[in-house]
Amino acid sequence: MPKVASFRKFFHAGLMGGSALVACLVLAPGDEARAQTLRDALSKAYVENPTLQAGRARLRATDEGVPQALSGWRPSVQLFGSGGALRTRQNTTPQKDTRSTWSLELEVRQNLYNGGSTEADIATAESDVRGERERLRSTEQEVLFDTVSAFMDVVRDQAVLDLNQQNELRLQRQLEATQDRFDVGEVTRTDVAQAESRLSRATSDKIRAAGNLEVSRAAYERVVGEPPGELEAPLGLVELPASREDAVERALSTNPLVRAAVHDRRSALSVIDSQTGDLLPDVDLVGSASHSRNQLGADTERDQMSLTAELIVPIYQQGFQTSEIRAAKQRAREALDTVEESRRGVIDDATSAWETYRSSLAEIEAIREEVRAAEIALEGVQQEAEVGQRTVLDVLDAEQELLDARVSLVQAERDLLVARYDVLVATGGMTARDLGLDVPYYDPQSHYGAVRDQFWGTGDPVEDSAYDRDSETVEISE
Repeated sequence: MPKVASFRKFFHAGLMGGSALVACLVLAPGDEARAQTLRDALSKAYVENPTLQAGRARLRATDEGVPQALSGWRPSVQLFGSGGALRTRQNTTPQKDTRSTWSLELEVRQNLYNGGSTEADIATAESDVRGERERLRSTEQEVLFDTVSAFMDVVRDQAVLDLNQQNELRLQRQLEATQDRFDVGEVTRTDVAQAESRLSRATSDKIRAAGNLEVSRAAYERVVGEPPGELEAPLGLVELPASREDAVERALSTNPLVRAAVHDRRSALSVIDSQTGDLLPDVDLVGSASHSRNQLGADTERDQMSLTAELIVPIYQQGFQTSEIRAAKQRAREALDTVEESRRGVIDDATSAWETYRSSLAEIEAIREEVRAAEIALEGVQQEAEVGQRTVLDVLDAEQELLDARVSLVQAERDLLVARYDVLVATGGMTARDLGLDVPYYDPQSHYGAVRDQFWGTGDPVEDSAYDRDSETVEISE
């Protein structure tokens, strides 16, 4: 685990949130290797995170619903065959007589009309694909946001550990100095005990900070796929909405959860049409060709060809199909309510994220003032202690207040950066493409286009073809 060489103030944010300057480095002493940046971690998580990979596989499986629905327009071809043999033997003669029969029939069936069910099934499948694409985008945002949180947790906990290590070393020297002063009668045994108590507390705080760091490192490895090395906190800005109202408006139009709910609603409406089509007539065109041979009687061979139209009119289906339609209507109603629920949730998320970001800006300014005041107070207490106007306990208290303020500042700096990215998540802008990551972007249209009209074969198109650095996602035609 690399030690911290220095932890410098890594945020400077105006009260209006127009800019943020990051200058926080966590480096291993003597290690000249390039530190890992937040963009490095985001890029690796985007390409290799298993949650995101699973979401892409789930989308590819959903893509297959479209060719399955399109199969309703395609013919089915079947080959039927049968055969048998009859052996006879008479008791009066040793002769045996064996005769056989066999037949082959090729049937081609093409649906001409099925009440519009095929068209509705295609519309359902395409809406499902659109909805799953939005859910994949939501998963991508969650993974990238988790990466930001895990990255900054490691930076924060490494900095807190460094502060506690420095505090422990300082208190060790202070205890030694207090012991020396006690030996010459300048302070009492109580002063020594107080210094010992603060050193024990500092050691405990250091151990707890080290444990927190290990927890954060484990969370980082889970999201990114490798343990953190030397981390360099982000040096760049992310563009945020200008106001809370702008954030809410952007969230309602681009948040993937709302968009997915809208597509789910369209899918549910198409299911009603598909179920209704099952109450209407079916018309199939059936062509067949057969060849048979029968030796059981007279040895005969027969070739036969036919072309027929079949009409099936459902009259009564035990009430099952009408129940299916009623259920589909209720699911469509549920989907409509889910759209409204998603809209309300997104408004709440965008508002909460924006207000958290704004309060973080104000909080960090207050904590910086607290640190400056604690530094001045400690300097004054130390000077007064030198002339006997302050006790050892006063100095220890002032040092602890400064340490607490610096730890609070580290936490606030982490919270501010994470809050900025949380606003991006709420407004739908936390994707690899939005962040401009230098990675090949996953193109869902690549796999969809490859399988949409694939009417033969069980092999899957090469998955790598779904990655294209420059391609834009092409929407399914309305």
